[in-house]
Amino acid sequence: MISPHLASKPHCQRWLESTVLLAIGDDVPPTVGPAFSVSPNSKILQTMAASLLLSHPLTLPCGLVFPNRLAKAAMTEQMADSEKLPTPGYFKNAYGAWADGGWGMLLTGNVQIDAKYLGGLADLALDSDLPRDKLLSAYKDLAQTCKRNGTPTIVQINHPGRQSPLGHGKRSIFAKSIAPSPVPLNLGSGLTDTLAAKIAFGTPREMTLEDIDHVVQRFVDAARLCVDAGFDGVQIHAAHGYLLTQFLSSRSNRRTDAYGGSAAARAKIVVDIAKAIRAAVPANFCVGLKLNSADHHDKHNEDSQSELEDCLEQAALIAAQGLDFVEISGGSYEDPLMMNGGRETVVEVSKSTAARESFFLDFAREMRKKLPNTILMVTGGFRSRAGMEAALEEGACDIVGIARPAVINPALPKNIIFNPALSGDEARVDAKRIHAPWIVKKLGPRSIGAGYESVSPKG
Repeated sequence: MISPHLASKPHCQRWLESTVLLAIGDDVPPTVGPAFSVSPNSKILQTMAASLLLSHPLTLPCGLVFPNRLAKAAMTEQMADSEKLPTPGYFKNAYGAWADGGWGMLLTGNVQIDAKYLGGLADLALDSDLPRDKLLSAYKDLAQTCKRNGTPTIVQINHPGRQSPLGHGKRSIFAKSIAPSPVPLNLGSGLTDTLAAKIAFGTPREMTLEDIDHVVQRFVDAARLCVDAGFDGVQIHAAHGYLLTQFLSSRSNRRTDAYGGSAAARAKIVVDIAKAIRAAVPANFCVGLKLNSADHHDKHNEDSQSELEDCLEQAALIAAQGLDFVEISGGSYEDPLMMNGGRETVVEVSKSTAARESFFLDFAREMRKKLPNTILMVTGGFRSRAGMEAALEEGACDIVGIARPAVINPALPKNIIFNPALSGDEARVDAKRIHAPWIVKKLGPRSIGAGYESVSPKG
């Protein structure tokens, strides 16, 4: 959550260094290399571009070209104004810093498709009660800031479903959130956890078929707005325990109609959304997907293996609707995988060295087998040039997503990854952590797992 007053121009750098929301405990300060200002046509950069896969351009199926493989991942920002629109000064300073940073692609924080249902009180959201011209003007301004140096920019669109706390959104304070089935969040077995779930979230209302049609249309409307505003694409958020994830999972989806039961039926709403968006936007407009990893499954557990197979089947069905890339991340309010650095995945980078890097590469490897021609982005845990490069060389992913380190160092590509003054051992970043209030320490890890990796991957 970005504190708005820290994002004002005089405090922009302070915000970028300190707003590592809900990261609990102490950590080593981030590694920041020497300032690097070299012409894009310099021999130094040309030599580096020839030697690093990270600096190679990537062309998506829609024709959009990322100038390199580093993406600023989506994060929870909490900087919307009272109408849930981008607050001009805050967003201009934050996204202006990233726009100048040398990223291959910028992913915005999540934009809720319906202002009735928010994940956080200061979420960006599309309010159908506002004139479309007003919405369009605000998002045009944001697009211009993001793309002022030509960086491809994609808007993440989302619906929180049952992860919308009571009182969050333009619904009455007692109105329930919505979900595929009336299954409440399980924040733990302790008394405090149970009370927190009941008080903060309650039990969601099961969606009707009309509700489902409405959600599909709201996703399409959001994509059209992004086209008109000048963005390069949208990303459908089907991860981190939000509404579309709730449909995909057999744990939260207990429907017996066309939207529940088999893995394919549970994926139907996401398939319908992807198909409808692809039909409603220009052919050169990017349509991506964010999907939860299942790499935490137990290969020796039959139920867990079935969950992995379901996830891969669903990914294939959705990708077949004309997706340009699939991002793999993980966690939810119930399963905070990204808390405190998540689980370790070892990526071999030389015979004598291994980098502790992305949390989700095991699942990415499985998805690569299932979808060999799909462009994959992995977000979560990358902290070194060597680890990022190794993941690309192996073919486990095509795009590296960076979240928390991008907050600390918005020009990370220029200052560290593509900085020839830094050796391989020096070209690394660490996500600084800050102390959090006691209430955040109690509830925060749930948020981190759902994408609050400070200002967190998530959204």
